[in-house]
This record gives sequence, C-alpha cells and structure tokens, in this order.
Amino acid sequence: MQNYPAPAQALVAEMSAACAADPARAVAFQGAPGANSHLAALETFPNGLPLPCFSFEDALDAVRDFRADHAVIPIENSLHGRVADMHFLLPESGLVIIGEHFMHIRHTMMALPHHGQITQVMSHPQALGQCRHYLRANGITPISYPDTAGAAAAVAEAGDPHVAALAPSIAAGIYGLKVVKDDLSDGADNTTRFVVLAREAQEVPLGSVSVMTTFIFEVKNIPAALYKALGGFATNGVNMTKLESYQRGASFAATEFYADIEGHPDEPHVRRALEELAFHTKWVRLLGTYPQARERIIG
Repeated sequence: MQNYPAPAQALVAEMSAACAADPARAVAFQGAPGANSHLAALETFPNGLPLPCFSFEDALDAVRDFRADHAVIPIENSLHGRVADMHFLLPESGLVIIGEHFMHIRHTMMALPHHGQITQVMSHPQALGQCRHYLRANGITPISYPDTAGAAAAVAEAGDPHVAALAPSIAAGIYGLKVVKDDLSDGADNTTRFVVLAREAQEVPLGSVSVMTTFIFEVKNIPAALYKALGGFATNGVNMTKLESYQRGASFAATEFYADIEGHPDEPHVRRALEELAFHTKWVRLLGTYPQARERIIG
C-alpha cells in the first residue's frame, strides 16, 4: 500500500477490501486505479472486482495466494513491443494462460488544474514509448513511473505545475487533474494485448473455437538448432504468430524462446509439430491453450 502515492491509497484500500470479502470475483491487475490494466480487467470481467497490485509479481502472487481468481496482464503492444517479462514471471508463478484480450490504447496528458508550461511528463515506460515522437517534438522530458494511473496520482501529490502525467482519461477525474491534451499516441492503431491468468487451465474442446497455444523452450547450443526446432511447424502447417528470444543467466550460451501458435496441442498437426520441437530442444513448457480473442490474419 505504501508504494502508491497518497492520492491513490484510499481507493486502493477500498478496492482491496472489497476483493478480500469476495476473492472469487477478484481480478488482479498491475497499477493504480484508473490504469489501462484496470480498464482491461473491467472489460474482460464486467462483473469482476478489480484488485490493484503495485507490480506484475504482486498481481501474479494475488492469484497464486487465492486473493484473486484471475489476473489480467499486458504482454505486448503494437507500437512498443514487450510489456511484461512473462517468459520469466509466468513459469515461476505456476499460473496458466486461459484467455487473451486486445484493447485500443489512447493516452491523455493531465496536470494540476492551474498548471504552467509542461516540461516533464511521467508515465509507464510503455506509455512514454508510445508517445515518444510527440514528446520529443514538443520538448517534453519523459520520466518513467511504474504505471500510468500511479503517475497521475504522483503528479497530484507532488504539486509541480510543470509536470504532467500520461494516463487513461479516467485517471484525471480520479486524481483531480486537468486534461492538457487528449487522444495521444504515435499511431492510430495503438493496441495492447493482455493475457488472462488463472491457477488452473480451462478445457478448450477441440474444434469448438479458434485457439492459441503459448509455450517456452530452450534450444540446444548447436548450429542450426532453431531452424531444426521450428521445422515441424512449417511442415505441419502450423501458424506461429509470435517468437521472441531471451537469455537466462550470464553465460549467453543458452537461448530460450517464447512462442504463440494457432491451434490446440491435441490437434494431430499441432501435436506432430510440438513433438518435433521437443526432439530438437532441451525442453518445452506449455503455458496455456485458450480461445483466440482476435483472428490472426496471414498476409
């Protein structure tokens, strides 16, 4: 609680108390009330009780510790790439992905009601990155903060007339700020993809809906390892919509990958592709199979 700026603490306490009384309806999100993740939680679970958590780890812990039934976590943005390091956080949490949600993102610049010339703006690094061209063109210095709405609360608390926040427009009303400029983004199609996490997987019957499967794997440290590992997806006609590499540890000798594919692991062509992947890698770990929220168009 003490990590939140003072203007957010009372509302965080109120929302946390409501979730504690009915954890089966609680939906954990990262950020202060009014953050984009708060709005995504409401869109994904209209009858849920959003539970604000200061960090991504706190949101996952809330589900793991039965203080929330689900978590809604941003995983990637169309303009600024990766949001949360889920390839690290999710395997350690023991949670599984059971759904996804796409949300169109537009930022609002907000400041004190009697603000002066804005010279600095606070927000989550993702929001700052999604508006970097605008900020640079207007000579505004970006300042990183753990979340968008928390930045709005921090601006209200600090009382500096030259500092603004980038946050959803709802945050201005929550924290008593004035809208300086609305509908900010460096791209009209700015979209964030969220994943829905739970303690247990939900059954997705074969053929019932179009599904996604997410997994991580580590390639062997040999020439053409990735080429061999992914060959089965090409030969079996499995569409891979995301492949991202990362290093674990300081040796830089073991490359791990995070991947999304279209299809269910029990479908014959997907099963064959995953079997071939397992043969050519050190290990493979499935993180979830879940209904598609948006069709992936192959161009």
